[in-house]
Amino acid sequence: MPPPPATVDAATVRELAATYERLSDQIGKVIVGQRIVVEQLLTAMFSRGHCLLVGVPGLAKTLLVSTVAKVLALSFKRVQFTPDLMPADITGTDILQDDPETGRRRYVFLPGPLFANMILADEINRTPPKTQAALLEAMQEGHVTAGGQTYKLPAPFFVLATQNPIEQEGTYPLPEAQQDRFMFNVKVEYPSRGEEIQIMKATTGIAKVELSPLLDGAQILRYQEAVRQVVVADHIFHYVADLVRATRPKEHGVPKWVPELVSWGAGPRACQFLILGGKARAILNGRVHVTTEDIRATALPVLRHRLMTTFHADADGITSDDVVKKLLDTIPVPSEGKRL
Repeated sequence: MPPPPATVDAATVRELAATYERLSDQIGKVIVGQRIVVEQLLTAMFSRGHCLLVGVPGLAKTLLVSTVAKVLALSFKRVQFTPDLMPADITGTDILQDDPETGRRRYVFLPGPLFANMILADEINRTPPKTQAALLEAMQEGHVTAGGQTYKLPAPFFVLATQNPIEQEGTYPLPEAQQDRFMFNVKVEYPSRGEEIQIMKATTGIAKVELSPLLDGAQILRYQEAVRQVVVADHIFHYVADLVRATRPKEHGVPKWVPELVSWGAGPRACQFLILGGKARAILNGRVHVTTEDIRATALPVLRHRLMTTFHADADGITSDDVVKKLLDTIPVPSEGKRL
């Protein structure tokens, strides 16, 4: 009989919840507002997932990522994706060097910027598919291959890619299959009027904000392991399955309006990320079990880039966000005490 799965202890839950509060406070010293964006970014990080940040220019997407890197004692690299960027420019390449011992020349691998704990892939849709694929392979496999050799990337490894949704001329949009590699698609919205005034006051003076690192790589790995140990009841698994399967227009028993609005639904990876996102959100809020509210809170960033809307939906101005919200209103939510 297999041993029972390990469960996270209450002390670790309290410790991680308190750390999350301190991280949010530190980030809030630089980033005005964007509370949901920060929550989703940290949720993905503690889930071992990657994020795609989508927003118009000037919404502090790059500043947010660099701020997170400063409050974490992790190595950080920023890569500006451009049309002439080649895979070897990010993965690394072999260079010819003289061996001081033998006097002969030999190839030595020179690591690229991917060999860091946190990677900012700025404007990922501005680089050709071959370079995009090299990054996505590293995200999925945790290693890169050069000259026939495989080189393992450091752990933890976290990719934050930014994308501009309005300027598409001369870009290479990520195919849906490649977007599926990102745990969350995070929408960065305009700030409120009050937040915009606060931004002006904070960024047009001489005051400088000092940030202190709060976590190192070993601590993050330990917390990522703790997230995996959060308890998930059977009714949560059933609810996630019902929600994801309802996005598939050819699935038996889906709501009648789904085939009209959705041409392609989410795959099993969406189920995995909903559960992991729910686990991370639960423990970051000081709980040792996942609730349906945790799943509903992570549904939009997990599902919005995994649905393809139909021409009919596009013509009516219905987005994937609208479809996900409608599904959340349609799919029955089991009571927390229910076991299926």
